[in-house]
Amino acid sequence: MLQQFGFTQYESQVYQSLITVDQPLDATGIVKRSGVPRSKVYEVLHRMIEKGIILESTIEKKRLYTALPIDSMIEKLKADFEMNVEELRNTKVKETPVDDRVWMLKDDHSIRVIMKDLLQQADESIFMSGWSDDLATYLPILEAKHASGKIVNIHSVGGIETSIPTVSTLVPDSEHAMLERSRILIVDEMEMLFAGIEEMKWQSIRTQSRPLVKFFTEFFYHDVALTEITQKYRDTIMKDKDIREVLLKLRY
Repeated sequence: MLQQFGFTQYESQVYQSLITVDQPLDATGIVKRSGVPRSKVYEVLHRMIEKGIILESTIEKKRLYTALPIDSMIEKLKADFEMNVEELRNTKVKETPVDDRVWMLKDDHSIRVIMKDLLQQADESIFMSGWSDDLATYLPILEAKHASGKIVNIHSVGGIETSIPTVSTLVPDSEHAMLERSRILIVDEMEMLFAGIEEMKWQSIRTQSRPLVKFFTEFFYHDVALTEITQKYRDTIMKDKDIREVLLKLRY
């Protein structure tokens, strides 16, 4: 009866013997009705009393036992279950060791799948850089993360329409020949993925290495800063031939 709730077979047999009779029983009566060996019955009874599922009374030096009523037992099982669930929920998960290896991944589809998975896992912050048509694929996830209170910063090459306010938009110059397609994703400042095109094929690296995560985070801010400076002082900068030539060589 009770084994499916984590009780032992003997405990279940004792409870069954007590709940199916309309009077208290002593140890001898329990042995007869339950089939639990006499050598074990007091040990089982003690455990069940400690668990609060049977009641004990001493009358004229004779110990008698009765079971917690079915309805009360059900309520107790529910309460115990909910308490155990809460304890499990509050259990501190062992910290996952940082994997500072650099993993390489090829194929555009595979890279996109990994990026979506990383975005879904983000608990605190997201920094993402890419071209507007690429970013459009991830906007639903990014906007949902922003709506849930996560920090979301985007650097877009080309304009995008989004409810996220923290978007830096680079409008490429027609002569910006060095501008290359790439993607940067940094999640929770703990893991990053950088993807670019080599020999006409997408390739990427992914790592939790702290130095590389920090480097690409700074690289992201570098792109944002240059974009904002260029946009604000575009006319002045583009009139300076030397500065203009340097800017047009950058990949941001």
